[in-house]
Amino acid sequence: MPRSLGGYVAIARRSENRNSPRVTPTHDRRFVILISIVAALGGFLFGFDTACINGAVSALQTHFQTNALLMGLSVSLALLGSAGGALAAGRLADRLGRIRTMLVAAVLFAVSAVGSGFPVTIWDFIFWRILGGIGVGIASAVAPAYIAEVSPPHLRGRLGSLQQMAIVVGIFVALMSNYLIVRSAGSATNPWWLGATAWRWMFWAEIPAAVLYGVGALMIPESPRFLVARGRHDEAHNILERILGTSARETLTEIQETLRHGKPSRFRDLLGSTAGFLPIVWVGMALSIFQQFVGINVIFYYSSVLWESVGFGETKSLYVSMITGFTNIVTTIVAMALVDRWGRRPLLLMGSLGMAASLITMSWCFGSATLGANGQPALTPHQGQIALFAANAYVFFFGCSWGPIVWVLLGEMFNNQIRAAALSLCAAVQWVANFVVSTSFPPLLKGLGLWAAYAIYAAFAVLSFWFVLRAVKETKGRTLESM
Repeated sequence: MPRSLGGYVAIARRSENRNSPRVTPTHDRRFVILISIVAALGGFLFGFDTACINGAVSALQTHFQTNALLMGLSVSLALLGSAGGALAAGRLADRLGRIRTMLVAAVLFAVSAVGSGFPVTIWDFIFWRILGGIGVGIASAVAPAYIAEVSPPHLRGRLGSLQQMAIVVGIFVALMSNYLIVRSAGSATNPWWLGATAWRWMFWAEIPAAVLYGVGALMIPESPRFLVARGRHDEAHNILERILGTSARETLTEIQETLRHGKPSRFRDLLGSTAGFLPIVWVGMALSIFQQFVGINVIFYYSSVLWESVGFGETKSLYVSMITGFTNIVTTIVAMALVDRWGRRPLLLMGSLGMAASLITMSWCFGSATLGANGQPALTPHQGQIALFAANAYVFFFGCSWGPIVWVLLGEMFNNQIRAAALSLCAAVQWVANFVVSTSFPPLLKGLGLWAAYAIYAAFAVLSFWFVLRAVKETKGRTLESM
């Protein structure tokens, strides 16, 4: 997260603890929603960019005649770029401003999309994907920061949820576009529009959204907090007046006070006396690791390959992947409705148990299937239906628990002094864990088989239940000051 969020949280905390909201009827609600949606386009591109490779994996492996490990690297090295982008986003946002940083991300998305569709070798394809990954990392930090800084207190929770919703919608649209392209072309390796191979269009489909993100960023105002930091107080007041109404002057004074007395969150503040990091930082990093080690991104990066390997046709595999993406959208809505009613820990515990049961079922389906002529398990129609149901149940339990709730906890569990730095570190750890899982899956699939892969992910789901039970405290209803 950008370093400046540490001070902003202090402002938000004071605002939200008052007996009555500061927002008056004169604030422009539609304006706030509109600029938040534009910022959330970064989340849409985040989801689209990470999922668009799903339908192209087999075609790319055929095109480049490469091995499973190198193909896995071409998918997952972008995630290391995302980790670097997330760590750099704070400094960029404080130096260039939120809007210019969004423009940097938009350019990276567009250039990566063009280059990924025109690769000469597997190595330059990896380069273009890393470039897009840096854009993903920047967008994953800047968009939530901007939305938080322009949202009035009574809308902040719902508007903040736009980022997560935009990510899952981006994933779904990428999977849907892959399905429609393959259905029209007949195969990802066939020529399609303008004579270009279909898999190339899977990457080029991202270009319009990247351009829209860049144009939209030019049309929305800069963060009031950044303007105050640059001494542009009149501009900041005008924007705050439109966002908050008559309470704009009071908020401007609070921002000025925070900037005078606050200090940036630093990574050295995360260090403890004996265990390296503070215990709460270890808990945050463990949450990030478990979120990835249950194997969720295998579903979104490799699901078409997975279903093809058990006898589904290419078009049907992409259709099933699209259904999975839609399930993810529905479950995110469920999580948004339940998180403040049920609490964080109950949802995580329920999700861990549901994921473990679903993954064990999938492992059993693939482990008990007979081997086909290609040496891969061939599911019977009955086994295929059970596996498909279990896969979507797994996405459901993840989407209404570990997917969004980890981000909610990471935003709440750290105290004000370390929040920004701790969030940056945990986001980077999450991208690295994603890289480990995504890189290891193709060799695991080839060496041990699908049943073993899902058995390993099921084991981490069981461990995640034990971890939440022992180490994670409930944050529902608590003020940020009490953390």
